[in-house]
Amino acid sequence: MHFRRQPRENDSINLTPLIDVVFLLLIFFMVSTTFTKETHLSIDLPEAEGEPAVEVDAPLDILITAEGEYSVNGRSLVNRQIVTLKSALEKASDGDNQRPLIITADARAPHESVVRAMDAAGQLGFVHLSITTRRPESAD
Repeated sequence: MHFRRQPRENDSINLTPLIDVVFLLLIFFMVSTTFTKETHLSIDLPEAEGEPAVEVDAPLDILITAEGEYSVNGRSLVNRQIVTLKSALEKASDGDNQRPLIITADARAPHESVVRAMDAAGQLGFVHLSITTRRPESAD
């Protein structure tokens, strides 16, 4: 006996839902990704009289903005915590606490932020610490 086989339908995968999922994932990652933005911090230095310090090779530099944000050697920190600041200082100094450390704080920076930077440097053993100022403008 000879049975007739029924014609088979072409089985295919519908790609439309797969493409939708890929586009949704792409949009999710584009929206949730944080982009690093290299910015230059604007600092208004406090005034002080005195002789400028002698230039030293490769000092560490902590910048503090008027809002109290930190930057170590030009790299902005993610938060204002002392743990983050200490970690950034250790990484930038490679464990060498004999390097000079310069704190450059905006004149309107919170006192707490400057003290926190000095405390972090002291806890890591930095002893060559200086604070950047500018000469007062003459009143003539």
